Amino acid sequence: MQTILGANGQIGGELARELKRNFTSSIRIVSRDAKKVNDTDEVFSADLSIREKAIEAVEGSDVAYFTLGLPISSDLWEKQFPLILKNVIEACKINHTKLVFFDNTYMYPQNDRMLTEETDFAPVGRKGRVRRKMAEMVLKEIESGELEAVICRAPEFYGPGKTQSITNTLIFNNIKGGKKLKVPLRANKKRSLIWTPDASRATALIGNTPDAFGQTWHLPVDKSHPTYKEFIRMASGIYGRELKYSVVPKLMFKIGSFFNKSVKELLELLPRYAHDNIFDDSKFRKKFPDFQVTSYTQGISFIKDE
Repeated sequence: MQTILGANGQIGGELARELKRNFTSSIRIVSRDAKKVNDTDEVFSADLSIREKAIEAVEGSDVAYFTLGLPISSDLWEKQFPLILKNVIEACKINHTKLVFFDNTYMYPQNDRMLTEETDFAPVGRKGRVRRKMAEMVLKEIESGELEAVICRAPEFYGPGKTQSITNTLIFNNIKGGKKLKVPLRANKKRSLIWTPDASRATALIGNTPDAFGQTWHLPVDKSHPTYKEFIRMASGIYGRELKYSVVPKLMFKIGSFFNKSVKELLELLPRYAHDNIFDDSKFRKKFPDFQVTSYTQGISFIKDE
């Protein structure tokens, strides 16, 4: 049995499909309002902030994947995320279950430094500090030897379906709506974006590779690292028309934050858009040389056809 904790988001849903395709038909879907992804899935609705529910959710599982997301709210993250992860860690230890922790890059410094698995944590803002705390909780368990766990870390998403990200919101949602595209802060800085199905496929692969545990892995991205200017030029070619964009300066985000809570929550994430963002996935590529990474042209074409 392999269990996905937080399975009804884009990553969890793609993960369930990938596990079924290539690894196992014995899959349990866990969320507050759990719904099957595959016909053969077992579903378990649970609030994982309740310790007993977390233990029950993981029971009988060989591997549990933590892909749970929360709305972008610093207050909610500080209150819920560490508590839920603490319960999941305890549940995995009690049930002798391996833990695959799906992570983001919020705890990393937001500057020009190339990001590797060895990059020191230097979070900017409350959400970054929460993600650092969570990653350190898992690392502590790995180092103690009390839990067999692995961290799968992904940069910003772009992708199909229910993918939620700044890039999907400002680029693809605006293409779909026939609106002018928006680019945060700078259009000439290199970006590392991960295609969400690739993130899920890579996580499933790591979760089913025994000697991958006890480590942190950067999940694979297209190695071209285009700027937003180059990315939009690519998209223009695929959509067959010139896609116009404007660069939104930091001041506009600050002004918007007074009127829109979601924009206020984004402010601490903005510094990374003022710098090149190079996410090094060479460790993964060396370990899994046959993994086919979706190119940006393939990904954009898929979104267009969708």
